[in-house]
Amino acid sequence: MLPAKAVTIPCRKTRIGHWGNAVPTNLVNLDALIPREDFEIREDAVRFEQRDRIAINDLNPGFFYNALRKPDFQRETSGWNAPKIADLVTSYLSGDLIPAVILWQPENGGSIFVIDGAHRLSALIAWVRDDYGDGDVSRSFFKNQLPPEQVAAAERTRKLVKGTVGSFAEHLAATQYPEQSRPEVRARARRLGTLAVIVQWVNGNADKAEQSFFKINQEATPIDPTELRILRARKHANALAARAIMRAGTGHRYWEQFTEEYQKGIETMAAEIHRILFSPPLVTPIKTLDLPVAGRSYSALTLPLIYDLVNLANGETPLTPAEKAKTPKKGEKVKEIPKPDLTDPDGQKTIRYLSRVRTTVQRISGTHSSSLGLHPAIYFYSTMGRHQPTAFLAVVGFIMELEKREQLKVFTGHRERFEDFLLAQKDMVNQIVRRFGGGLKPFYRLKNFYHFVYEAIKAGKDDAQILSELEKHEVFAFVKALPAYEEETEQQDFKTSVKSGAFLKAALEAPRERCGICHARLHVNSISLDHIVRKADGGIGTLDNSQLAHPYCDSTVKN
Repeated sequence: MLPAKAVTIPCRKTRIGHWGNAVPTNLVNLDALIPREDFEIREDAVRFEQRDRIAINDLNPGFFYNALRKPDFQRETSGWNAPKIADLVTSYLSGDLIPAVILWQPENGGSIFVIDGAHRLSALIAWVRDDYGDGDVSRSFFKNQLPPEQVAAAERTRKLVKGTVGSFAEHLAATQYPEQSRPEVRARARRLGTLAVIVQWVNGNADKAEQSFFKINQEATPIDPTELRILRARKHANALAARAIMRAGTGHRYWEQFTEEYQKGIETMAAEIHRILFSPPLVTPIKTLDLPVAGRSYSALTLPLIYDLVNLANGETPLTPAEKAKTPKKGEKVKEIPKPDLTDPDGQKTIRYLSRVRTTVQRISGTHSSSLGLHPAIYFYSTMGRHQPTAFLAVVGFIMELEKREQLKVFTGHRERFEDFLLAQKDMVNQIVRRFGGGLKPFYRLKNFYHFVYEAIKAGKDDAQILSELEKHEVFAFVKALPAYEEETEQQDFKTSVKSGAFLKAALEAPRERCGICHARLHVNSISLDHIVRKADGGIGTLDNSQLAHPYCDSTVKN
């Protein structure tokens, strides 16, 4: 065995700010390789010896591997990219010092839970089983519904690992047929049986193990605040609904304690919501206007976005600016408003939450009769083709408020002008988000901006008048009519964002299909065929009597 030397290994998930500018799409999903399980005490459990090392053979199917579990509050094991996984495998095979993994087992025995080090173990398991998110275990775990980005990331990782150190199968073959193996692989294979990952154990009950997890994962690289809320609220209806939507009802079944009827209902609704939000998959550079309304389904930012959408659709929104202003000063007594109990013991709350989310997203996109069919390129993407999560939530909130005020029919009458203004002043959204920060901070400002523009258009004001009033507005005076934002670059080749921006500019400026009723642009995911002369008035189903329309315009506005 080579002398151990310390190396820097990315042992915890890199923090990515809530809705920051970086949207990693090359992360490798290893979540299937170590199953999740709730902490539970089983009377007939077998207690395993607290070993201090995990050898590579322990990560093959067998007694130890089959006992490994992740706590149900553990983050998804999908925070590393291909180079990090290749580096970990290379370091292990080189005998370099890898940070210890931390395990816990209930006092009376049972499963062995990984408190810290799930990525490290999963990377080695992926190498052993040749499953980087697209193998047999992963396909079974995700019911064979793998996002294209997940498959692409897995293929990149496999190719990189093979090119760097070789596959596990190649090392195994080297022990049986050394004369047919590469010298460096043969040398590593000879010492592979002597290598191991160091283990530390948490002793105590389940509460101590959970406290250890949060303490460990907050000390070095803090968990994203929204992700931390989801982990701590893992038995709440909003967190369960968000988890289900995230994986379209596949993956770990956080809802498996519910009856079979509720489980099926959760999975069916989650799959439907996921399809409306993320179909078709986003491919960059953008070469089509057939874009998903919620951006990428496979990103470190996806779960926080879904979680906030679930809360928004169910009235669980953060404090408004006015409410924040009433926050009591230190020492001031104030009547506490009890928070609703979102714990879901039987699945009814989760079903209710998902139902409200489905109703909300059906209003935004899809072919349901209530769908406004909002065009993603106008509402949810920047000039350069970046999905804008804050704009997505602000538009959802804006539409929800119009519906509450019974203004949707009125809105469709002004929708064409409203969308033309948003398209002409696309950088204003960027200005508001940049001014007030990421995440939900600019949510209310942006939602109020949409209301301001809508009310001005409804009052008959033209663009020049709206821009003039913005200059005098107490909140939006900083918002200026600027040309489309472009990144500075010295490279000669076009960047992906420039390619996307060029396509969107040409596509949106070209004559496009428009709704025959409200005359706003149509999106391919939300088109209805309308009788120009209604059937009730004697209209027949001929080509001359047909026109394309938004589902809502066809089903509600016209009737």
